[in-house]
Amino acid sequence: MNKKIGNLFKGDKGIWMVFLFLCLISVVEVFSASSTLTYKSQNYLSPLIYHSGMILFGLFVVIVTLNIPCRYFKIVTPLMLFISFATLLWVLIGGESINGANRVIKLAGFTFQPSEIAKGTMVLATAQILSAMQRPDGKGADEKAMKYVMFIVLPAVFLIGIENLSTAALLSMVIFLMMFLGRVPIMQLGKLMGAGVIVIGVFLTLVLTLGTIEQVEDEKNPPTEQAAAQGKMDEIKGGGIFHRFATWRNRILNHSGGEDVPADKYDIDKNFQVGHANIAIASSGIIGKGPGNSTERDFLPQAFSDFIYAIIIEEMGIIGAVAVVLLYVILLFRTARIARRCENNFPAFLVMGLALMLVIQATINMMVAVELMPVTGQPLPLISKGGTSTIINCAYIGVILSVSRSAKRVDTATANNNEE
Repeated sequence: MNKKIGNLFKGDKGIWMVFLFLCLISVVEVFSASSTLTYKSQNYLSPLIYHSGMILFGLFVVIVTLNIPCRYFKIVTPLMLFISFATLLWVLIGGESINGANRVIKLAGFTFQPSEIAKGTMVLATAQILSAMQRPDGKGADEKAMKYVMFIVLPAVFLIGIENLSTAALLSMVIFLMMFLGRVPIMQLGKLMGAGVIVIGVFLTLVLTLGTIEQVEDEKNPPTEQAAAQGKMDEIKGGGIFHRFATWRNRILNHSGGEDVPADKYDIDKNFQVGHANIAIASSGIIGKGPGNSTERDFLPQAFSDFIYAIIIEEMGIIGAVAVVLLYVILLFRTARIARRCENNFPAFLVMGLALMLVIQATINMMVAVELMPVTGQPLPLISKGGTSTIINCAYIGVILSVSRSAKRVDTATANNNEE
């Protein structure tokens, strides 16, 4: 019996432990934070059953993926690129709107986010390019490698960024770090950073100016009381290609909004999400209120998704907050250990890219929850309630475990040769 279970949970045991702990925290905290969903459905078990089902399906995806040999991931790259760009165009033209942005596609009764598929595909393509263009003399990647990576990644970043800026920024950071790990010439990376700074400066200027125009247009059609109560004042959109500029402008200004305001003069309705997240964190203490005892879950919009880390802190205290951070840190270091054991460059670059995607996204989510960054809408990987994101993140874990299996075999063969 134990042997059968061991065969099922193959691969790096450390990654498995992190994954299972994150899933356990997810089930408990999503159930606790889903009070608004419970109220709407009048069934307190419904959110738990749905999310547990997604976690179990995600576990199935992990087990299937870890049994796929790493070489097959290369084969599917052209197909995944076609699917990614086709669906990214589809969602812009005929996608369903969530919080004022076209982000999901409905197909055969299911919804999915093309950006989630595109993120993993870009990491896969980048890993393949960087591994194929390593110099024979071992002095890093060929100078043309960055050009090929940019040719693939920039169109995807642009298409994602039109409706989902934070995801486009996340993908850009991960690809840049992958090129650094792939030993792209430092001079090229420096020039890319300089170009990036210029682009960001121009972009912020456009957002802060054109966003004002959109906001004036929005004031002609003020939001309903229900929308305001849910903290969606910044999701009112104007028309045209700049319709997200007002949202981005409001989030930037709300985050960098001048002097500290005394608690008795703080306008919580103006900054609803951050205000209630701060209340949740401030009332937590060292050990928190205990699982299921959150009070801010009833007020905080997206408590089960974008702001679940604030609920974790409220219920599990500083100890729980640190424990969650450590799980992601362990995931990154265990993956780096796997990458160092890889005999070939492709699997090493691939698993590091996927681990960086998960850890950087988690960092962004946690920084938003503690008000170190503007609101972005990035869920906490493997913990927040989700559909496409949960399944795709589980697939990432499956790929890392698949590579860990082949890396382990290489270690065993090396050890046997040394003994001989």
